[in-house]
Amino acid sequence: MMLRLQEIGCHNINVVTPTHYAPHIIYSLDKAADRELTIPLVYNTHGWERPGILKLIDGVVDIYLANFKYFDPQKSALYSPGAENYPEITKAALVEMNRQVGAAIPDDDGLIRKGLMIRHLVMPGAAGGLIEVIKWIKGNLPADTYVNIMSQYGPNFQHINTPKFQEE
Repeated sequence: MMLRLQEIGCHNINVVTPTHYAPHIIYSLDKAADRELTIPLVYNTHGWERPGILKLIDGVVDIYLANFKYFDPQKSALYSPGAENYPEITKAALVEMNRQVGAAIPDDDGLIRKGLMIRHLVMPGAAGGLIEVIKWIKGNLPADTYVNIMSQYGPNFQHINTPKFQEE
């Protein structure tokens, strides 16, 4: 399938939330590379990655597209139950991803073929901690790190069991 995507002109292979399939992805990439797969692999992740998995894929991934959802552990636990350690793990993961691939730099044609790009979703009530996230990125990653600040969140407070965002 990867070779077919390359054949029809895709610019990359984008694996989404792929952690639990990492061994299978590596196996498939190895087979495809033997048959001349040359387009980049994008590891599209929520950011909450275990160090062991990142070490396993060191040298395999060309582009990390990682979320940095929350800066505050209490808000992380509130809005993503069981994820109170999300900020700590994600920060370490982003540093490791950057070590592996560096900052994303577009080629002459405007395409990125290697590097780290980070997404942050702006949520009501500063639930994600946009300012803190940006300050952390500025203090811990290269100045030319790509950051996509997404503002498309549209809360629908009519849903049952949806926690209401607290005003700050």
